[in-house]
Amino acid sequence: MNKTLQNSLWILFLAILLLGIPRLAGAFADLFSYQAVDPDGSYAWISVHHILQALIFIITIIATTRFKPLDFGFKWGNKALGKKYVLLFTLIFGAGSVVTHVATILSGAFQPFPYPLTATNIFGQMGFQLFLSGPSEELIFRGFAITMLALFIRGKFLKGKVSCANLVAAVIFGLAHVGISFDPFSLTYHPFQVILSIGLGIVYGDCYEKTGSVFYPMILHSISNVVMVGLTIIATSLLA
Repeated sequence: MNKTLQNSLWILFLAILLLGIPRLAGAFADLFSYQAVDPDGSYAWISVHHILQALIFIITIIATTRFKPLDFGFKWGNKALGKKYVLLFTLIFGAGSVVTHVATILSGAFQPFPYPLTATNIFGQMGFQLFLSGPSEELIFRGFAITMLALFIRGKFLKGKVSCANLVAAVIFGLAHVGISFDPFSLTYHPFQVILSIGLGIVYGDCYEKTGSVFYPMILHSISNVVMVGLTIIATSLLA
């Protein structure tokens, strides 16, 4: 088989897995009612969804390693470099997020926290962002995706700074933030969120590849979400 065609089919197969399994987890999460614990729908459904999709990919990873011994980064790897990534990312992303929030408030484009500011909603949403968002999504889009893509996708660009496997995984990660409806067919997305997801995905992937650990990207991802949601909650309360 032509190598280009083979690589394209592999990317398509992995994209279907990476985008399909989270939606399957969402369909399963829809089977339960969360009204008793989360009447505003701020954290319970999405928490169950992320736990389910992580479990499916963990099973997939275990099954894969039975056929081929692959390293999915379940170790601490280069600890010194990992700590450097976490520190620099926190400082840069934190400062950028403050500037972005101030700019959106001043321009009138600020989007407030979409749930009532109750203790349950705040702690539930922040708990999800801290403990589930990063671990679940980085397991999928960095640990699994980059490792599997790298089996066929070689090479780097930007003067050897970014691997092709990392870029493809980041683009698929961006597509995961596009909502799809089939009855009727429609796509819902926010261009800035998709672009930001791709950019952050490249950063997370670079951290994964260079540290040899999926744990540091998990930390980076959780930090970014906690900072963004935390600032949104603070701004919403101040502007209310």
